[in-house]
Amino acid sequence: MAEVVTRSMMVPPIETLLEAAGSKFSLVSLGAKRARQINSYYSRLGDGLGSIVPPQVDSTSTKPLSISFDEIAAHKIVPKEPEEPEEEVVVESLVLEEEIQED
Repeated sequence: MAEVVTRSMMVPPIETLLEAAGSKFSLVSLGAKRARQINSYYSRLGDGLGSIVPPQVDSTSTKPLSISFDEIAAHKIVPKEPEEPEEEVVVESLVLEEEIQED
C-alpha cells in the first residue's frame, strides 16, 4: 500500500523560508501580509474585483498562511527593502529648523 504524505508544520522547511525572507521578523511580516491578501482575494472572488493578486503557487493547503509560506519558499513572493532617505533632504530640514529657531 502506498504511503499517504500529509501536510505538516515542517513543509516547507523553516530553513528554506528563512533563506528566502532573510530574517525571522521579515518572514513573519511577509507571511502575515500575504496571508491577509490571499484571504481577501478568496472573500472577494465572487465580486469580480481583480485588484488582488491570486495565489501564485498550487498548494495542497487551504489555509492562507500555509499558501503564503509556499509562495515564499518558491520565491514567488520576496521581501522589499525600504528605501533609505537621502541625506541631503535630512540636512536641509535641519538647516530649516535652525533658521526657524534663530527668528
